[in-house]
Amino acid sequence: MKEVPHPPKWINPLLERVCKPELLEEIEGDLLEYYYLWVERYGTAKANRLYVIHTLKFLRPFALKKSRSKTTNHFAMFRNYLKTAYRSMARNRLFTTINVMGLAVSMSVGLMMIAFVWDLRSYDNFHENKDRIYRVNTINHPDNGPIMTLASSSAKAGYKIRESISGIDDLTIIRRNFGGDAQIGEKKVPLQGLWADHSFLKVFTFPLLQGDPATALKEPYSLVLTEKGAERLFGETDVLGETVRFDTLDYMVTGIMKDTPKFSHLQFEALVSFSTFELQGSESDHDFFGWKSFYNNYTYLLLSENMTLQTLQANLDRLSEVENAAIENQEINLSIQPLHQIFVGHSLVNEIGPRISIVAIWVLIGLTVIVILSACFNYTNLSIARSMRRSREVGIRKVIGAQRRQVIGQFVAESVLISLFAFVFSFLLFLTLREQFVSIHPFIAHLVSLELSGTLIIYFVTLAVLIGLMAGIFPALFFSRIKALQVLKGVSSLRLFQRINMRKSLIVIQYTFSLIFITSTVIVYAQYKNFVSFDLGFSTENILNIKLQGNKAELLIKELSALPAVSKISQSQLISSLGVGNSAQLKYRDPNDSSSVWKNVVDEHYLPMHGHKFLAGKNFTHKSEHTQQDEVIVNEQLIKQFGIGSLDPDHAIGEIVTLNGKKVTIIGVLKDFHYQTPQHAITPVAILNSANPGRYLNLKISTNDLPATLSSIEHIWKQIDDVHLLDAQFYDDQLAYTFSWLLMIIKVIGFIAFLAVCISSLGLFGMVVFTTETKLKEISIRKVLGAGERNLVYLLSKSYVTLLFVSALIALPVTYFFFDKIILTYFAYHQSIHLVELLAGLLGVLVIALIMIGSQTFSAARSNPAQTLRDE
Repeated sequence: MKEVPHPPKWINPLLERVCKPELLEEIEGDLLEYYYLWVERYGTAKANRLYVIHTLKFLRPFALKKSRSKTTNHFAMFRNYLKTAYRSMARNRLFTTINVMGLAVSMSVGLMMIAFVWDLRSYDNFHENKDRIYRVNTINHPDNGPIMTLASSSAKAGYKIRESISGIDDLTIIRRNFGGDAQIGEKKVPLQGLWADHSFLKVFTFPLLQGDPATALKEPYSLVLTEKGAERLFGETDVLGETVRFDTLDYMVTGIMKDTPKFSHLQFEALVSFSTFELQGSESDHDFFGWKSFYNNYTYLLLSENMTLQTLQANLDRLSEVENAAIENQEINLSIQPLHQIFVGHSLVNEIGPRISIVAIWVLIGLTVIVILSACFNYTNLSIARSMRRSREVGIRKVIGAQRRQVIGQFVAESVLISLFAFVFSFLLFLTLREQFVSIHPFIAHLVSLELSGTLIIYFVTLAVLIGLMAGIFPALFFSRIKALQVLKGVSSLRLFQRINMRKSLIVIQYTFSLIFITSTVIVYAQYKNFVSFDLGFSTENILNIKLQGNKAELLIKELSALPAVSKISQSQLISSLGVGNSAQLKYRDPNDSSSVWKNVVDEHYLPMHGHKFLAGKNFTHKSEHTQQDEVIVNEQLIKQFGIGSLDPDHAIGEIVTLNGKKVTIIGVLKDFHYQTPQHAITPVAILNSANPGRYLNLKISTNDLPATLSSIEHIWKQIDDVHLLDAQFYDDQLAYTFSWLLMIIKVIGFIAFLAVCISSLGLFGMVVFTTETKLKEISIRKVLGAGERNLVYLLSKSYVTLLFVSALIALPVTYFFFDKIILTYFAYHQSIHLVELLAGLLGVLVIALIMIGSQTFSAARSNPAQTLRDE
């Protein structure tokens, strides 16, 4: 028999659920008649579709049930929750204020962190193909040195990838450190930029306002300017085809592009065609096209959509294997890094621009979460503390039919309402503190702007709701377990209220973190002061370092020597102990035994002026500018490492070593000093001599009128160089700035510590207020029976003071171990942690806590028993 078709079964239950009972049978009958008609006319498939469509058409107001729906019940219940929450907040103004203040303060930190991370994650998001752009990094394995992962790669690597690896839509090679004085007629303007090949504007999305992106960087001596760069040079942006001179070479402007966005890891004012450097580099640097020349070039790939990272990495490994076979004593491998991980990612050597460690981001997020949890703990503590008052309310709700999920919903809605109320104040705090946060350090100001956007506001509100849920979920679960019968028999019968260990644990956790933060701040500050005032092994007092910026030192020395306040002048290639250095390869007697040493080039006045101490030998003597560097002065560590002169400084004098392939004679041995920052161990140092090192002038200043002296120096500078601003800094200020990152950490952790202590103290204050209120009758009876005020204060406060000392017993050993065994091990010459640094934070927290406790316990102890017990 032929099977009778049936309409879809799933649609009828929907109609039965929402349709009026008196209309249901008639509607179903009409639909079924039409269904069989449609089957005969159109077939089963189309009939099924028409049946569903016409059924859904009946979901109109005239056919729907008039009874109140669950949605309406839910809305009414939610409205009731809000009313109850508002009345509870109004009845308990003190606790509401404490909760709102704590949540507002902690939430403002959360808002700051969301805005900060949002800005950091916005870097390089403006590129159209951002998900397919990768950078080629270099992993260097020298036989006699540490393995390093560099952000840079050799130009040869870029050429070979372009030639031999398929699955890459495009590739661009760039090189840093293009710059100098751009000259337009008689006008000179300092300009900084990058060398970039013809594919740069195809891989990256930097829109050109004028010029052709396909050819703008193709020909040698082509120059692309940003709008800002063009304005600085010409005073306008319509300058396509104009000529700009750098040194003796002319460059043609072939493109004008929009200014680089703030959130770009590549920052520049100009781009010069890489083919220009290929011509110049082949003349000045014979190893420019070599596999080992990977320090100044950067390669970026635009992958095809079907190219897998595993296939690409396998191809790079094969390429590395082929090229490594042609070199000795070194292995160079290539790896890839996604564009979105360049600015926020793992630390690499030789980055092309600023970056921030992903570890630092997670640490800041962790600190923020701790502060937010501290405020949530306050809410939980105070909610449970008020459990006796709220338990009757919950009991009555359950008697009249409230289910457990409805009780949970009530208390969660209350916490979310308080959180949203706190959000208003936290947003105002965010707007107030935003500028202060950005100005903590110039590095932060350079990285982020913390500007508001619609998406950011949504994240802010989401955070407020999440904090409300976190703060309210435990009290909600707590109250939902209450049994109505127990409440009606008597609150004291509730075993749940006899368990106060949770409240005590939360107080201990809060103060433990507060003590860890504040003690960490004190320890880091002590280390900062130690590094800033550290004995470097030479003198830096009253020494002003002036960057020459390409000017001739002789002209400046002649003019500056005439100033009475300038007692001595020397020259150097770099400034020691600031974390910047030049390295060289040194060999002693064994031609196969070479090692890297630090190098500086100075004149004959440098070492005496800086107070370096000779253990043996003599200083450099004056030489003309064209004299070859055939003498070297070394430090103790160098002769120890190479075994020169049987480790005797006197015997080392006259020994010959090979430095960067050139034989030089040791004429002096210096007492060890810190070439690098004091956080690093002392390393071998070789100092060469030149009549014109060409980077810095070092001035010894002796004056009682420093502003006038600096003004005179600036006046002399402007007479000689009216293009560049004077770049002069005192040595001690430079040392302080070198460790300013520690100062930034101090400010951040100190601010977190301050907030944590405030929030914890607010919570403690609320708990003490509640305790004294609930024990007021007990206190009055004790006073009637003869108890003194001291005894009462001790009775009320001892449990809280005990909790503080428990926190200290946890926090101080943890902090000491964390710094002594982990953090400070990265600093070779750190200062030992002293007992006073550990106890300073504890003392501060105790004072604040005792004020909170004492303000209420003294008031309760001095209350009049007659007033309290008159109604008993």
